[in-house]
Amino acid sequence: MKRAIAILMITTLGLASLAGCTGDEANLEETISELEQQAMIDEETRANLNATIASMEATIAQLNTDITTLHAQITDLDSQISDYKSQVSLLNQQNTTKDLQIDLILAQLSILNSTKASLESQVSALENEKSELEIEVSSLNAANQISSSNLLDLQELASELNATIEQLQNTISEMESDDSSGNPTSTLDTIISRGWMKCGVKESQYGMGYLDSATGVRSGLDISYCRALAAAIGLDPDTDVEYILASGSNRFQMLASGTIDVLIRTTTWTATRDASLDADYAGVNFYDGQGMMVRSDAFAYGNGSLHQLENANICVGIGTTSEGNLLGWFETHGITIYPVAVNDVWEAQQKFRDGECDAWTGDTSALVATKWQMDNDEDWADSDTHSEVWIGAEQMSKEPLAAVTRDYDSEWNEIVSWVWYGMITAEELGVTSENYGTIDYSCNSGDSNYNIWLCRLLTQNFGLGTTNNPLPGTWMEDVLATAGNYGEAYDEAFCAGDYDGHSGSAAMNDCLISRAGTLNALVSEGGIQYAPSMR
Repeated sequence: MKRAIAILMITTLGLASLAGCTGDEANLEETISELEQQAMIDEETRANLNATIASMEATIAQLNTDITTLHAQITDLDSQISDYKSQVSLLNQQNTTKDLQIDLILAQLSILNSTKASLESQVSALENEKSELEIEVSSLNAANQISSSNLLDLQELASELNATIEQLQNTISEMESDDSSGNPTSTLDTIISRGWMKCGVKESQYGMGYLDSATGVRSGLDISYCRALAAAIGLDPDTDVEYILASGSNRFQMLASGTIDVLIRTTTWTATRDASLDADYAGVNFYDGQGMMVRSDAFAYGNGSLHQLENANICVGIGTTSEGNLLGWFETHGITIYPVAVNDVWEAQQKFRDGECDAWTGDTSALVATKWQMDNDEDWADSDTHSEVWIGAEQMSKEPLAAVTRDYDSEWNEIVSWVWYGMITAEELGVTSENYGTIDYSCNSGDSNYNIWLCRLLTQNFGLGTTNNPLPGTWMEDVLATAGNYGEAYDEAFCAGDYDGHSGSAAMNDCLISRAGTLNALVSEGGIQYAPSMR
């Protein structure tokens, strides 16, 4: 606007000046027209500039608003940044604490690793010791032909040996101090003074030591031996015998401590037990060993011999001495068999019941007990796999089972031994529970029916007993009245119980294990049951 006014004033002054001159009026008008046009252009330019300025001023105002908003946001961000800085500071403090915890944990881990290494070293040492013990046990097993069950007993007894020895020493000391003469008191005198005998037995093995839970009746060869012993020393075998359960692990400890007077419980006679446990063995009432139980649907009884088991599948424990005995026996006799390895007796019994095994090998006396249980098991009798079973005559190892007394107790041990020898001698002489009181004999050498052997058996005590309690001359009559002779006791334990006592093993009927052809037969029948001379 100011510029247009200035141009107009200049133009007016120029015109005034020109009016006094001799110029051309037409040129002047043209100039004015040009100036007016230029003024109009300038005015339009000015208007455009004003519009642009207004727009820019509006933009500036909006920018100011935006800047104000941004300043508010920046202030908020500053607050947040401050908060985050506080959190970072706190986290740094926590990290410092955690670093200390981590260092502590690492130190503990180091200690644990050292402890672990120490324990691993101890485990290694124990494994080496275990390996040495296993080698030693294996050596003992090979030397003494210990069965797997008795080997376990030996291992258990080894851990109790020190305690048992101490108890034995205490018992011996007490026994030696009981008699004013300085002589140990005989167990026989203790029993007679007490009024009853304590016999350590089994309760679960039919044929040897078995307790019928329903009736409370005990049976088996070991039980007959206990009863015969009680009768020999003048006790009532029905009322004066206390039967005490003796386990495989505690039986020798019970004997040493006086808990029992005699151990008659399927106990194998071994050198280690005889020497190390201060145990004194008496009569061997059963020559046990590895035997065989057979399903009759796979192999009929025939003559009862294992020679019939050609191509049989036989259950046997993995890594046991039974496994080696089994293979060795059949290879020796040129018979092909197929062992079926089992981990334990339960697996063996199941495979045998299911028919996966035609036969099952183990300790004969234990197989007899298992056979009896199967014969009386209704579930077995009613099952689809039921079969009659029989036990072979041959045995593949030696396990002499004997009665045991404490050491330094000779008078009592002699009685325990000779009761059994007397039962054997009675069968050899044909003296039974039925005829011992009526048999015709005389002890007068001048009589026609003089029989020195019967006189010795039925009328002499051979010095058995103690000074205070000698056995009567008729002690064997009491034994025979109670348990019969050896054959009768065996028949009662394993067979039908109708043996006449003198006709030999072949006359025994329905036997779970026949005595004929086995080590348990009398010497006269080819067995090894043999009594020293009664004289």
